[in-house]
Amino acid sequence: MESYGEQLKNSREEQELTIEDVEAKTSITRQYIEALEGEKNEVFPGEPYMIGFLKNYAEFLGLNPNEILKLYQAKKIQESPIPVELLQKKKPKLMVPIIAAVVVAILVGVGIYLYFFMHKINQEKAENERLLAETKKIHKYEFNGKTETIRMYKGDQILIPAKEGEGEIVLTVKNVLGDLTLDTPAGSQIVSLGEERVLDVDGDSLSDMIVYLSDVATNDESRGAQVRLLLDDSSDIIADTTDVPEDTTETKTSDYIPVTAVNANQTVIHEDTRAYPFTLTVTFRNPCLFRYKIDYGEKVENHYTSSSSSVPLQAQNGIRLWTSNINALRLQITAGTKSFDLDIGPDGHVEVEDIKWVHSNDGKYRLVVEAVD
Repeated sequence: MESYGEQLKNSREEQELTIEDVEAKTSITRQYIEALEGEKNEVFPGEPYMIGFLKNYAEFLGLNPNEILKLYQAKKIQESPIPVELLQKKKPKLMVPIIAAVVVAILVGVGIYLYFFMHKINQEKAENERLLAETKKIHKYEFNGKTETIRMYKGDQILIPAKEGEGEIVLTVKNVLGDLTLDTPAGSQIVSLGEERVLDVDGDSLSDMIVYLSDVATNDESRGAQVRLLLDDSSDIIADTTDVPEDTTETKTSDYIPVTAVNANQTVIHEDTRAYPFTLTVTFRNPCLFRYKIDYGEKVENHYTSSSSSVPLQAQNGIRLWTSNINALRLQITAGTKSFDLDIGPDGHVEVEDIKWVHSNDGKYRLVVEAVD
């Protein structure tokens, strides 16, 4: 539909009238004629003037003034801005308490989480402080001559009975980093990792006790050192983690042969100037029950078949093996850059063996295999 301005202009042109003709016959100036046809209402000094000129101009052209005024009013309504009140959506009053409740719930949840989180942090901190205090606490071990495996920390003391039967000899742990250093009445005694050492602690040139160092850290003093102790008249000390039943057989000091010495039960695999980690690779030829224990770890036991993958075991000091059929295994040891295949027993033979480093009296470290009864 044509707008009122278009109808005025089209009607004038159809009647072949110029703006000058209309101006001369209606006394409406050219400025207002062009404003009416161009729908430029701002030209007029006010709306009443504009409506008066619009009715006169429509009547002059033979148009229905009322229809022209309706077109003008319709356009005016279309161009009027929408009231701000209609543009703003009012939030339902119910949303305010809901939002407030959600915010409160979130804050409560965060508060509960922070409470339990901080409680856990404080518990862990207290436990760490307790452990630290425990490591700094001086422990005194009254050693009665039985084989004992203990973890010792710097400052701890070992109390052993004097040979005269009166009083005690006090040994103090001086160092637990890299090796174990004990302060004794006869001076400082140093035991290296993997070493089993016979000590004279009172300076009488006679051996008093045997110390085996199985675990020690190189950069964390709080870990302490794992040692195994026995007096020189005890029957046995071993360089692994398996508990040894007490042996009631009396052994004279002159008959004692340290386990670090190579004997008939030990087969030397490799020797070096130091002990270092070695790897035992176990391959299964036939089904068998196989159990092992590495250093001071837990025992691991499984049933393996010939299709089972090889099992690599790495140890710092030693490995103890149990098997229901020794001939079902193929054992290979890698120490340093060398590998060695181990001889195995007859088919169906149940076997318990230790593979471990020993420190011999000549100062060398030997990797040996030893059958265990």
